[in-house]
Amino acid sequence: MKSKKRIVLAYSGGLDTSIILKWLQEKYNCEVICYTADIGQEINRKKIFSNAKKFGVQNIIINDLKDVFVKDYVFPMIRGHAIYEGVYLLGTSIARPLIAKDQIRIAKKFKAYAVSHGATGKGNDQVRFELGYHYFDPKIKIIAPWRLWKLKSRTDLINYAKKHNIPIPKDKKGAPPFSIDDNLFHTSTEGKILENPKNSAPEFIFQRTNSPEKAPNKATYISINFKNSDPIGLNGKKLKPSILLQRLNQLAGKNGIGRVDLVENRFLGIKSRGVYETPGGTILINAHRAIESITLDRGEAHIKDEIMPKYAETIYNGLWFSSERYSMQKLIDSTQTRVNGLVKLKLFKGNVIITGRKSDNSIYDNSLVSFDEKGNYNQKDAEGFIKINSIRLKRRNIK
Repeated sequence: MKSKKRIVLAYSGGLDTSIILKWLQEKYNCEVICYTADIGQEINRKKIFSNAKKFGVQNIIINDLKDVFVKDYVFPMIRGHAIYEGVYLLGTSIARPLIAKDQIRIAKKFKAYAVSHGATGKGNDQVRFELGYHYFDPKIKIIAPWRLWKLKSRTDLINYAKKHNIPIPKDKKGAPPFSIDDNLFHTSTEGKILENPKNSAPEFIFQRTNSPEKAPNKATYISINFKNSDPIGLNGKKLKPSILLQRLNQLAGKNGIGRVDLVENRFLGIKSRGVYETPGGTILINAHRAIESITLDRGEAHIKDEIMPKYAETIYNGLWFSSERYSMQKLIDSTQTRVNGLVKLKLFKGNVIITGRKSDNSIYDNSLVSFDEKGNYNQKDAEGFIKINSIRLKRRNIK
């Protein structure tokens, strides 16, 4: 008997991918391999296995990629201070390339002819997944159900689920859920009432942060150790990447840190509104800037800031494996070997406050800046500096 063709599905065990699982079986008469990347999201292994087995799935794979995700994806992005459109720390964007890479590895292992994902035809994630698929296996067939099937809305999806006895989850108010994506770095919430940008986000949607109003009235003080630009310890204790970020998430979340409500410009040209929580990441990017402030030369720091918008946009658009991202990363990382030391921070009601920084590689010279010490600086030299820089300004006033 000829064996069925195989498809590897990026599977969460939730409503969308459970429906896709059933649809793939019906549409392609194939064996579906359910693949889940554990990158720190709230994961229910029992639910994943039971939901998949309900449809006769034999191969259910859950890979723990948390440390790889933080060390090889989040930390490089923090080194580049990547923020899209001034506010978004790219929590969803940075996860998709890793998932795509490992999904292709599984597809090759099982000799699957196709891969599939649950991203809609309106969003960025379809681009991020599929650019990764193309990079690691240009010949793989890609099945994107939202671009193929007749289910065009959440209502259609729920009706299909009811027809096939697929469990329909509820939100905290007992209604069909928001669209939620989470990993160790962040949580995003979209859809329903949030689709109208004039509506305030209800408090119950927040997954991992207190509101600043309900945060403790007493500040939390912490310190972060950096080595070669990456965080390696918290409060003097060395921690592996995933545990360090997990601890920072807890501390930041308790203190109401890391919430962002934004309307962003998707790569496809659509504006969308989302509510994001990136608690630990918000601490890290502030702390990293602080340690750089005493270890980087002005020119190095400023060139990083100049390329940052393009770097962030490249990641947002799903081009993590592109030559331009690698080139920018190489430039960024070339500045980071001296970024070592300790940053002290105060966490209080939504605020990340830097209270101190020190480094054996510091180029901060107190004798130059002090009002009390003369140091190796002649203040009279500033006069010539100012005159030279005034030449072009004076010329603008020549009539």
